[in-house]
Amino acid sequence: MSMLSDDQIAEHQETFSLFDNKGDGKIFAHQLGEVLRAMGQNPTEAEVKKCGFHQDPDKRISFDQVLPILATLSKNRETPVIEDFIEGFRVFDKDQNGTIHSAELRHLLTHLGERLNEEEANDLLQGHEDAQGYVNYEEFVKSILSG
Repeated sequence: MSMLSDDQIAEHQETFSLFDNKGDGKIFAHQLGEVLRAMGQNPTEAEVKKCGFHQDPDKRISFDQVLPILATLSKNRETPVIEDFIEGFRVFDKDQNGTIHSAELRHLLTHLGERLNEEEANDLLQGHEDAQGYVNYEEFVKSILSG
């Protein structure tokens, strides 16, 4: 069924158990996205909703129900390449000089797609702004993706 090794399954089971606050081997449905992210996945909110548990956020779901979701996400995960992100930022580079104003980048991070809060955006941008308030987006992307 799954392409996960026994060691990976055991590790994910351990992670899952950290979210089991009742000790019944289950988590609340509203925790699914958070649990999957703790297991190393990065599902969008839409992907989490697609799992069908969003209609009853207080429903309790077991590890056996989460495992196929985890396996599917692992299998379907597309690894974006750096160039994809750089190309996305290039759209906002008015002068085509490899930079974007930090205020505009902060706005993008907090208002589009999977939105960050102000603190998260500030943490990401820290150390990337030059004296004029611009961010070299190629260096920014490489820094973020390298962890």
